[in-house]
Amino acid sequence: MAKSKNIINANQLSYISVPSQIINSLSSSSLQSLLVSPKRSSSSSFFSVNKYSCRRPRVWLFALFLFGLVGMLRLGWNVNTLIPFSPYPNPCLQTQQNVDTIGRNHDSSVVATNLGQPPHEESGEFWKQPDGMGYRPCLDFSREYRRASDAIVKDRSKYFLVVVSGGISQQRNQIVDAVVIARILGAALVVPILQVNVIWGDESEFSDIFDLAHFKNALADDVRILSSLPSTHIMTRPVEERRTPPHVSPQWIRSRYLKRINREGVLLLRGLDSRLSKDLPSYLQKLRCKVAFQALKFAPPILELGNKLAQRMKSKGPYLALHLRMEKDVWVRTGCSPGLSKEYDELIQDERRRRPELLTSKSNMTYHERKLAGLCPLNVFEVTRLLKALGAPRSAKIYWAGGQPLGGNEALLPLTREFPHFYNKDDLALPGELEPFAKKASFMAAIDYIVSEKSDVFMPSHGGNMGHAIQGQRAFSGHRKYVTPNKRHMLPYFLNSSMPEAEFNNIIKELHQESLGQPELRTSKAGRDVTKYPVPECMCNDVHSSSI
Repeated sequence: MAKSKNIINANQLSYISVPSQIINSLSSSSLQSLLVSPKRSSSSSFFSVNKYSCRRPRVWLFALFLFGLVGMLRLGWNVNTLIPFSPYPNPCLQTQQNVDTIGRNHDSSVVATNLGQPPHEESGEFWKQPDGMGYRPCLDFSREYRRASDAIVKDRSKYFLVVVSGGISQQRNQIVDAVVIARILGAALVVPILQVNVIWGDESEFSDIFDLAHFKNALADDVRILSSLPSTHIMTRPVEERRTPPHVSPQWIRSRYLKRINREGVLLLRGLDSRLSKDLPSYLQKLRCKVAFQALKFAPPILELGNKLAQRMKSKGPYLALHLRMEKDVWVRTGCSPGLSKEYDELIQDERRRRPELLTSKSNMTYHERKLAGLCPLNVFEVTRLLKALGAPRSAKIYWAGGQPLGGNEALLPLTREFPHFYNKDDLALPGELEPFAKKASFMAAIDYIVSEKSDVFMPSHGGNMGHAIQGQRAFSGHRKYVTPNKRHMLPYFLNSSMPEAEFNNIIKELHQESLGQPELRTSKAGRDVTKYPVPECMCNDVHSSSI
């Protein structure tokens, strides 16, 4: 064996590229032995072994490392699996192969291992689910209801048209009420027309967003659903009504519209938002729940992608979904300040002065009064502090839903610094997955809805149609944890900067003991929506439930 002819310079360092997990497992002395080559004389052979070298642990450790590295390479070990999934991709690290592996892999133990964590390691108090008190879905209808249904679904003389507006959750509410009104009038419901959203310009139709075949089948015993008016009525000029007052009763609906629809055959209603009373006979409340929780399913392409993204979050262990209401229009409409900087506060004030009609909160109240009354969305600092006080671990996986916040991603830095495992649909989707839905605001909102609804814990930063819909769905699914920020009572403590953190945390936890998604009776407060509080009309906790 030829001897080495090169003398290694004592000042020259030799580096070996090693996966970070291996480096972290080595002691500092062992690591140093890998990075710095020891001095050797020119007469020493690389493979020579003498009594002195055998006693040096660095030599043995280096040899063991080389054998291990060669063995791993021979076994074809994929080093990419050690690179953790990050919502902020590094182009130097994240290869397409790595992205595809994470996207395709739905086995929780494998993906959790890829993240460098055991699966479902977090099972602390924060992830504990509320006591559902044995409540379960209960949508049995009486014999009288079923008998009346036979006549209603066979009727061919009355047809009800409706135009629904707003965002997707607002449209859902109006579709629910449209089915109930059709039942009250004994009319067939033509598939609701979705008004083009003036803010987002979304021209989606009902069947683009919802599963039309399932919608018809689920309600086949309650209301006849048609895709379009029959040819016998296509030339009929419908009775159009735009001035339906809010919160009308079934009796008002019949007295106002029944004679007209019997005479003309077709009735068209617009602007159904909150037009039907929240306090209805029990059988109509059950029908509301049936539409909201069973009939309205998203279209298969949306459902498939939403479920994929939810599974990718689940594969990392339990996760929290946040609905962050921090968009520019939200701050303008609520009359509140984002608290980011003086520049952004002035921007909102200027927009509000230019367009005072956008202000939907009580205009006779100052910003400070609205804030203390709990009428403002939580800003990013308050969301962060609330989550920490409620015991959310720093390692918590968070999915955030909602539009781009005012101030962009930089506005979220106070939150992401405390909770770095922070994702949205763009972070979770593989290249090209969101492309078919890119210019469809309703599609994007539906995906947010699906991933949020399937989360272990859900919390909105402000009330709204989406938060209310998810609250009802999670209740109907077994009262899964839903944190309702107790803004009115907790904000004075947020303003007390002298309070010790431990005391603050205890107070916040106590304020939210009854705001974690436990069963709440709809009937305990007038005007509550059954699709938000499905107990007691749509859920029962006894073995023998009565049909209504």
